[in-house]
Amino acid sequence: MSLVILSHYATFHRPQSKSKSSPPSPRWSTAFSGSNTYAVLSQETNKSSADGSPKPTVAFPGKREADVVVIGSGIGGLCCAGLLARYGQDVLVLESHDRPGGAAHSFDIKGFNFDSGPSLFSGLQSRGPQANPLAQVLDALDESIPCAKYDSWMVYMPEGEFLSRIGPQEFLKDLEKLVSREAAMEWQKLLDAILPMSAAAMALPPLSIRGDLGVIFTIAARYAPSLLKSFAEMGPQGALGATRLLQPFSNIVDSLGLKNPFVRNWVDLLAFLLAGVKSNGILSAEMVYMLAEWYKPGCCLEYPLHGTGAIVDALVRGLQKYGGRLALRSHVEKIVIENGRAVGVQLRNGQVVRAKKAVVSNASMWDTLDLLAKEAVPKAYQDRTLSTPQCESFMHLHLGFDAELVPEDLGIHHIVVNDWSRGVDADQNVVLISVPSVLSPDLAPPGKHVLHAYTPGTEPFGLWEGLDRRSDEYKKLKAERSEVMWRAVERSLGPGFKREKCEVQLVGTPLTHQRFLRRHRGTYGPAIEAGKGTFPGHASPIPRLYCCGDSTFPGIGVPAVAASGAIVANSLVSVSQHSQLLDAVGI
Repeated sequence: MSLVILSHYATFHRPQSKSKSSPPSPRWSTAFSGSNTYAVLSQETNKSSADGSPKPTVAFPGKREADVVVIGSGIGGLCCAGLLARYGQDVLVLESHDRPGGAAHSFDIKGFNFDSGPSLFSGLQSRGPQANPLAQVLDALDESIPCAKYDSWMVYMPEGEFLSRIGPQEFLKDLEKLVSREAAMEWQKLLDAILPMSAAAMALPPLSIRGDLGVIFTIAARYAPSLLKSFAEMGPQGALGATRLLQPFSNIVDSLGLKNPFVRNWVDLLAFLLAGVKSNGILSAEMVYMLAEWYKPGCCLEYPLHGTGAIVDALVRGLQKYGGRLALRSHVEKIVIENGRAVGVQLRNGQVVRAKKAVVSNASMWDTLDLLAKEAVPKAYQDRTLSTPQCESFMHLHLGFDAELVPEDLGIHHIVVNDWSRGVDADQNVVLISVPSVLSPDLAPPGKHVLHAYTPGTEPFGLWEGLDRRSDEYKKLKAERSEVMWRAVERSLGPGFKREKCEVQLVGTPLTHQRFLRRHRGTYGPAIEAGKGTFPGHASPIPRLYCCGDSTFPGIGVPAVAASGAIVANSLVSVSQHSQLLDAVGI
């Protein structure tokens, strides 16, 4: 993954202590009630606008300027802001929602605490040069996240069902038992080919990367010896394979002559869950990084205790520990441009917040474009943004129910594939299910469980476009399109589960995604295929305007957005400050 970062940002040359065992913060409630947990600035309101968004009724609280203004408090925005605060910058994060986290925010209903987005994690507690980018940011902020560890998830597919275990040997045994010895041999052949490449894919710490020529000092001078050593240890075959890291992963699969249908389908599924594209569209470096994490000796999966909101809590604590500010219910209406430069933002209530050094947008590329006056943006940039392919949206199902309805040994994660022949990116075909309360019981009332099921970026927005959320047509479509999730949940949880006995039932649609996450067409993110396009990076054609998040960096998952936020933060400070931070965290 690090080589991808370095290659991708080679063209971006715009010049320019507390204990780690902090107790978990209380969860954000549905009616956010204040700032004892965090020193949060909030536009107090009890009213909503026509689209359901908070409607400010008082003036923006606090100082209306900062060195850097960050639009949006997703993982990428919080990583960027936290590091900037760590660097001593005066940074202000403006969030439209009444709670931070973006697609990773959590919410409470009747005592059930739900994740709204990602739930499959690894490397959250890793440290050192090869650590997960999010873990490196947390380390820099003197924060850590207690996690429950596990090593498997259930898979339900046309061939049957099995417990998929990570690790070098476990999955091979599962394949041989469920599919065939041939499938196991092909999987081993794939691992033998790619694991040597992982040394190159993971050779450069993501936290060391910046988007200007200072990268020569923070990477080349600092890590060249270890990088050369990695290539030497790989040998000629491994070094040759490393040259393929910037190609589609299907090229590697094809070159190995892998033909087993299950192995090919499984690779496509992992690629799609990681990047929103199949193996013919994902960069090899992304897949090599992930496979090395999941199939090396001693590997494990991690779920943050107290829910994925605990990640957001830790990032907010880190931000505020170093003097950064977070303003909720602060909807940015437009980015203010003066003399061709970004100088601040205007809020929905008309107030302007000035940025002395930079504005960083954690919104998607399409939503960022909507914040800019058309005449301020070069037409070529507009055209490229508007023509960038998008992943589709989501259907969500959030349930709260009695634990007596399901087996005592229920696992946290379940994947249901209905028909391999339709492709893993087909709508209504793949459903992901997470029951995090089996590992973190505090997410539900005693004796209860929370569940989040969703279709992973495959729900067509066009089916929902223009519908009135209060109409019978909308309600009917919700019932129809959520049925595939209900069936998947019933298959995964067993005959004891009864949908009518659920105490909480919430169905989310692409319009829900668009409304609450401020996502253009409710999209998961860009669907840019390797070899057919590149992510736009962190620079923009407007001086002092930068971007971070899933529209800037290959991968669009949590590690990628965390790395994107770090790269922008590093780029906005001196090489000396950046190097001092790397020294402080020991990488």
